Amino acid sequence: MEYQYLTKINSPADLKRLSLAELEVLAEEMRHFMVDVVSKVGGHLGASLGAVELTLALHYVFDAPRDKLVWDVGHQAYGHKIITGRRDRFHTIRQYEGISGFPSRQESPYDEYNVAHASTSISAALGMAVARDFKREKYYVIAIVGDGGLTGGVALEGLNQAGYLKRKMLIVLNDNEMSISPNIGAIPGYLNRIVQGQTYMRFKKEVEKMVSSVPRIGPRIFKFVKQTVDAMKTFMVPGLLFHELGFDYVGPINGHSIPILVEALQRVKDSEAPTILHIVTKKGKGYKPAESSRDKYHGVTPFDPETGEMKKSPAGPPTYTQVFSRTAIELAERDQRVVAVSAAMLEGTGLQRFKERFPERCFDVGIAEQHAVTFACGLATQGFRPICAIYSTFLQRAYDQIYHDVCLMDLPITFAMDRAGVVGADGPTHHGLFDIAYLRTLPNMMLMAPKDEGELRHMIYTAVEIPHPVAVRYPRGNGVGAVLDDPLKKLEIGKAEILREGGDVALIAYGPIVSAVLNAATRLEESGIRCTVINARWAKPLDEELICALANEKHLLVTIEDAALMGGFGSAVSELLAERGLAHVRMLRLGLPDRIIPHGAPSLLYAKYGLDADGILERVKASLTDEPVHGPARVRTHS
Repeated sequence: MEYQYLTKINSPADLKRLSLAELEVLAEEMRHFMVDVVSKVGGHLGASLGAVELTLALHYVFDAPRDKLVWDVGHQAYGHKIITGRRDRFHTIRQYEGISGFPSRQESPYDEYNVAHASTSISAALGMAVARDFKREKYYVIAIVGDGGLTGGVALEGLNQAGYLKRKMLIVLNDNEMSISPNIGAIPGYLNRIVQGQTYMRFKKEVEKMVSSVPRIGPRIFKFVKQTVDAMKTFMVPGLLFHELGFDYVGPINGHSIPILVEALQRVKDSEAPTILHIVTKKGKGYKPAESSRDKYHGVTPFDPETGEMKKSPAGPPTYTQVFSRTAIELAERDQRVVAVSAAMLEGTGLQRFKERFPERCFDVGIAEQHAVTFACGLATQGFRPICAIYSTFLQRAYDQIYHDVCLMDLPITFAMDRAGVVGADGPTHHGLFDIAYLRTLPNMMLMAPKDEGELRHMIYTAVEIPHPVAVRYPRGNGVGAVLDDPLKKLEIGKAEILREGGDVALIAYGPIVSAVLNAATRLEESGIRCTVINARWAKPLDEELICALANEKHLLVTIEDAALMGGFGSAVSELLAERGLAHVRMLRLGLPDRIIPHGAPSLLYAKYGLDADGILERVKASLTDEPVHGPARVRTHS
């Protein structure tokens, strides 16, 4: 496609020279450009396609970066990136050393706030509005939040405070009836009733117009009639929740009409009250495959832009997510107590098939991880065995609930933590690197990680059978081709597995990184370094006797984990050795360093941080060339 306007847009200032009709042509060019690029590199397509007109209208009416545009989640911000000076780098999106898939303050002054997890924009924008008023400055603050984002408690907390403080700010509610999956809960239902309930607004205007036009008596009876009509609103528009919370409310309006959007934004921008502008859009707008399959095109791998057909990877083993899904269904078939809980991620966590098989025993609570955990606790107190399937990085949002509601009551909840470790293109906000550290310190919590997808089956079964909270971490992507038809078996609590014997070095691996460790051990033996390889299985409780025995026997003890070193599995082993009086043992800890890990292909990031077979090999060799240890403890960390 030959672009008439897009290639001339290098900043939002360039938009202001265009007419509204020209902006509508630009919108179609932007959609074509997004589809063209994302079809090659993958990314979050559907939401950004649906927000093109909104993006153009916002930048046309407001003056970013002086005016603050605060995006929620960031899945809808691709158009924002394209028109704020990053068009020529858009093809690098989510690639190593390319631009982020989400707004990033480090990347551009137009990205006012780092986002990726949902529901934060209202609170952040309110903070900016208060700061503006403290400094007696003049600029607009606009939060852009989706209807899915409103299912999160943080968004509702922000609304509560914003309605109370009455600071001048605008909340644009982009209502497309979707987050990743169709939205669940009372809030999306309320928004739908608003959309369907415009009869009241039209009726009110007609009655007021008719009464006001009556000669002489019209103005006198207007007040009485207005009160009567207003009394009908609770029947015709359920609740008028936003008005009751203290907001001026405008909408819903067509979010795909630039003239309507521009007129509405200009009309509400100078309101002194906090204002909600409710727009209705279609996720995937302008690209038929994305419109007809909105959940599938939320996040995509490379695809054929002509047909929308996703490019298939070569056939391989099932993913860890698929194996978890099958196992959860198998356990639910055996045990009526097993129920499943997800926070707006049925498809991503593999629970969609569970929902189809057991619709009454599967709960999607929306983007509300805190509620998901406490809801599961309520089920557990009544004898059920909930499986909470939540990505490692998202479970961080429910940390207080895990301690206060799960661990203090020692409830039998299984946390199935998908996307643990390095996840790739979604980057720093989505890497699941901290779950070992943030869960290991909690009393009553047990932690497991499988070496492969076959062991994952047995770990989920074991976790459900244990009458205590258990977290099982596993990565995104395919397994290694392990056997999957063995009968389910319970693993012995706190017992590791010896995979290989060797006299010089003990390599203790936690999780699927075991396969890289075995590879490194084979190559080390070719160099004359014999290694014992341990599949730790448990980070809590540790196999204390085995670890201490290895510490006494080997020249070097090495721990390897696909997680943050600080507070992780290696830290647990180091603490154990100190407690047992083995602080003199030579130890090497391998894992991710105490810094922000960028986005990029997992294989590239493993190589960068020395967690592939080559890196493990080199680090073990380098550590063995050091002088023997005498006296105080000597623990080396590599990252």
